[in-house]
Amino acid sequence: MDAPTRKEAAVIPLRDENPSYSTPWVNYALIAINVLVFLYEISLGQHALLHFLASYAVVPRHLLGAVGQVEHGHAVAPSAFVPVVTSMFMHAGWLHIAGNMLFLWIFGDNVEDRMGHVPYACFYLLAGIVAAVAQALSAPMSTLPSLGASGAIGGVLGAYIVLYPAARVFTLIFLGIFITTARIPAWVFLGIWFVLQSVQGLLTVGARTANQGGVAFWAHIGGFLFGLAVGFVLKALPPPKPQRSPFADRWYSNR
Repeated sequence: MDAPTRKEAAVIPLRDENPSYSTPWVNYALIAINVLVFLYEISLGQHALLHFLASYAVVPRHLLGAVGQVEHGHAVAPSAFVPVVTSMFMHAGWLHIAGNMLFLWIFGDNVEDRMGHVPYACFYLLAGIVAAVAQALSAPMSTLPSLGASGAIGGVLGAYIVLYPAARVFTLIFLGIFITTARIPAWVFLGIWFVLQSVQGLLTVGARTANQGGVAFWAHIGGFLFGLAVGFVLKALPPPKPQRSPFADRWYSNR
């Protein structure tokens, strides 16, 4: 979800041509919380930041160890499971949060519009939890903190591709030194994104990555598959009656 850093083929979504019929208050709140948490992170000194990461990011070995203790009937402090939620509001740098928030801004409003505000909030959190567990299972002995909204946003993308496959995504395309734009169907844009995540995730299987940093591909995959499943359930249900807000009318009439 990051912007390109080298002269290579890369794509950046700019917007989707898919109006929502209600004001996405939850999506706005999620973006605001992520930004505020990141600003808090960068305000910390190095020692305080490391302590913050150790306390609130998911450490796979610690998380799965706590699960194992519960399975064996041992008491475990509830705080051991808090990072599966808090980690999805933390980011490792400016490009990390910028890419994630761009995807959430573009695709989250329509999913919230289809689900409703409270169900969307619950869905987002569940997608992030599923993503955190998927990443932990991919590297169970890792002691490196895993963090970011990518897994939860992967859930949003999975739901979007099912609910709005034909929606056009206005995309900025980098082809070496050449730059162009195109309107790409959501099923193509998000389908390619998922295939790339899957290929790169499979390449990490069996690799010695337990104590090496990098992109949490399995969080993306886990979140996306969860969103895909929820999307198919919603697809089978009758859609709610559209209730366009005055805000949406002003926004799309001025585009």
